Amino acid sequence: MGDVLALVEARLRTTLGEPDARAAVTFLGTDRVEVLRFLDGDIVRYATLGMSAAPMTDPTAALADPVKGPRAELVLSVRAGLADTDKVLRPLAVLAASPQVEGLIVAPGASLEVGEPLWPGAPFSSVLVAEGGGLVEDLELDAPMDPVRFLPLLPMTANEAAWKRVKGAQELQERWLAQGTDLRDPLRAGARLD
Repeated sequence: MGDVLALVEARLRTTLGEPDARAAVTFLGTDRVEVLRFLDGDIVRYATLGMSAAPMTDPTAALADPVKGPRAELVLSVRAGLADTDKVLRPLAVLAASPQVEGLIVAPGASLEVGEPLWPGAPFSSVLVAEGGGLVEDLELDAPMDPVRFLPLLPMTANEAAWKRVKGAQELQERWLAQGTDLRDPLRAGARLD
């Protein structure tokens, strides 16, 4: 477990630079999850560290495989200085702990809900999990372990989350793209969904 997390942290540092802050959260019955903060000009990135320590397991499986199965960490990018986004640390840790706590397999196209604003004043309480491999490349591990995927999170308003449930993740992303939505704006208004 420690070896995987050391490799994950090394990949994050190689890609995003040195973190300027980190916080750790432990939930009862789960392993510790850290959230690292990286500054890149006017963008602040938050990356989880700990979710990939164990593979995610299908909740219907009779026995959890300790080696095989998808592994991931979450990455959120927002514009710095527009909102108190550092308060997202706990919600991110909650999302990263969800595979252990709820038996979820977090994959691209999924919606994750925290039940409260991601940070004070945020119009978002849920995120869309996007495809990995763009910002931070997948981290290959020794066989038979699956690679660690670094999955971007895209904050969604309540209306966008409801629309996504009906129309699907692809339709929502196409709507955002067509409207030129700045998904890194921590105070952005919701997309037009009519």
